[in-house]
Amino acid sequence: MSNTKALPLLEPQVPEVPEVPEVPEVPEAVAPCCPPLTERPFTAEEAETAARMFKALGDPVRLRLFSAVASHEGGEACVCDISDVGVSQPTVSHHLKKLKEAGLLTSERRGTWVYYRVEPSVLAAMGKLLTSVPATA
Repeated sequence: MSNTKALPLLEPQVPEVPEVPEVPEVPEAVAPCCPPLTERPFTAEEAETAARMFKALGDPVRLRLFSAVASHEGGEACVCDISDVGVSQPTVSHHLKKLKEAGLLTSERRGTWVYYRVEPSVLAAMGKLLTSVPATA
C-alpha cells in the first residue's frame, strides 16, 4: 500500500485586466532623408543615408525588384509574383533583404509567402531628393 496522496487540482487564478479601448494604428511617416540636391550641401549623415539608398538601387536586379514592387497592383507584391528577374530564388531573397536594409521596402509574412511594399513616403522622399528647388528672386 502506498502512502501517496492525490493533491486536489486548483483552477489557475487569472487577474482581471481592465479593458483598454483599441487605438487605431497610425503608420509612421518616413521623413525625407535629405534636402533636394540643389538646396544645400548634404551633411555627412544625409550623404550616408542617400548613398545607402542609391547603392541599393545601383544593382540592376535590385532596381528591377524595386520597380516590380512599386508598380504592382495594390502597392504590394508577393515574392512569388516578382521573383522572375533572371536569378535564383536565394539571390532574389538576398537582393530584397538589401532593399529592406536600405529602407526602400517593407515586408510582411503571410503564411508561407512574404509580401513587399514601397511606402509612398519613401518614393516621395526620393523624388524630393532629386527635385530642383526653384530659385528665389
